[in-house]
Amino acid sequence: MGYAEHSKTLVDALGLENEPVGISLVKAGADTTSWCQEVEAPVRHCQSIMRARKGEAMVVPADKQMCGIGAAALGMVPLADNVKSGEFHSNMGLYGAPAAAANTIDVSPSLEAGSVAATVVAPLSMFQGLPDVIVVTGTPEQIYWLLPVADTYSEGGRSSLDMASVQAACADSTAKPYLTGSPNISLGCFGCRKSTDMAPEEMLLGIPSSSFPAVMDAMADLAEGPIPKSRVKV
Repeated sequence: MGYAEHSKTLVDALGLENEPVGISLVKAGADTTSWCQEVEAPVRHCQSIMRARKGEAMVVPADKQMCGIGAAALGMVPLADNVKSGEFHSNMGLYGAPAAAANTIDVSPSLEAGSVAATVVAPLSMFQGLPDVIVVTGTPEQIYWLLPVADTYSEGGRSSLDMASVQAACADSTAKPYLTGSPNISLGCFGCRKSTDMAPEEMLLGIPSSSFPAVMDAMADLAEGPIPKSRVKV
């Protein structure tokens, strides 16, 4: 089954309003040309995801990443000093003191600065090659069927989540799954909610490519029974 079929399965089974998005992190030194076009104007990583879920495919090189904080999480640029110190997010009112913000940034998942040259972000149905991470945007009920249900379908156990009040699309939904090989949820953040059309009731789930086949195998069974049955109220 190809990505177009996988995307349709997820949209149909979960009732997603928008399509899942594939993301590739193009390594430094690799050819950044792609089967889709480079963006004309700078864009935030969260904005590229929200645009892709509605059908747009794009390459975003490091010099066109509008948000330096997101670009740093994705390994494109060094983290700015005022972000590292906590001053930036503390001044936004998201933390009670710079030290609290600095502590959050210090433990946030990120790739090595300069290791990534660009992102390729596109609807999953259009994706060519192997995406590093698949991001699904949906309601808590829709995401529930992917994590924890599909994630534990074969092996059982419990799903672990890791998130912060900042860097939802970049660190929590892209870098974290990429680095750990495990799906991860984010409830969104100030930046992505202010800068995109992400709805108040929506959240994000990043699925690494290594976990995606097992998730889709589980979804084939879930779509035939538990999902539709749960939606018939008694």
